[in-house]
Amino acid sequence: MILKYLAYIIKSISTNTYYYGSTGNIEKRLKENKAGKVRYTKGRKPWVLHYYEVFDSRSDAMEREKFYKTIEGYNYLKSKNII
Repeated sequence: MILKYLAYIIKSISTNTYYYGSTGNIEKRLKENKAGKVRYTKGRKPWVLHYYEVFDSRSDAMEREKFYKTIEGYNYLKSKNII
């Protein structure tokens, strides 16, 4: 089995805000976010998967998540009409 890791963006339907994360199990992570088990996402339900990128390593996915959270990452996501 080849394990892939994702850097992802979910969007709150109620507040139009975004949450950036990375995971090796997107289904489990989305369930946690939608169930309110994550502090930031708890009060902003419902959430939908908005965008993701696939990586071969956990560290690459985590680096991409960190990039999303920078001003350069924000500008990149805006320029590509992702957010």
